[in-house]
Amino acid sequence: MFGWLVDSSTSPGWPATVGPVRVPAGLITLRPVKLRDAATWSRLRIRNQNELLPWEPTGSGQWERRHQQSMWGPLFSVLKREAKHGVMLPFVIELDGEYVGQLTVGNIQRGAVCSAWIGYWVDRDHTGQGVAAASVALGVDHCFGPVGLHRLEATVQPENSASQAVLRRVGFREEGLLKRYMDVNARWRDHLLFGLTVEEVDGAAVDALIRAGRASAP
Repeated sequence: MFGWLVDSSTSPGWPATVGPVRVPAGLITLRPVKLRDAATWSRLRIRNQNELLPWEPTGSGQWERRHQQSMWGPLFSVLKREAKHGVMLPFVIELDGEYVGQLTVGNIQRGAVCSAWIGYWVDRDHTGQGVAAASVALGVDHCFGPVGLHRLEATVQPENSASQAVLRRVGFREEGLLKRYMDVNARWRDHLLFGLTVEEVDGAAVDALIRAGRASAP
């Protein structure tokens, strides 16, 4: 039902366009980041400072300066290099073809572990509309399909109930508390660890959202 356009000459599952799937807000697709995303990335990151700053790793310098349009080029180069080396999947979340956030799969490990972490952010105008859950579900199915991973994990601060709800809707389990795990907003914060393995997904994560009435086929 859900297709992937994959260039098998590079890393497994990359580059790829993943989806689409429909939610009440519209049609959700994941596609690779592009150099021309600079203006939209900057605008969304700056306007969502209050929503993102409490949850993201501490950066150097003021938020607005760190997210000026000129900062995207160097960041894009890093993301592109990591993707080419097979250790990261940096996606843009599109809603009806419009950039509304990002989903990233990072620290991809092969061999006996075969795992990675997954994270995301969504523009404040599109939260609470099923966009995040559908995006994470698409990411899960891609990772457990073409990318060939066995496990995904995510870390969330205990106070971030909205993000925890998104992960639970997609099937992630809470596995424990990581004390003082990450420097966020200039303080070492506890994080809850969530995990999901391929054996726990009944068919596909997107199909589970459809069965629950949270999404539909495009």
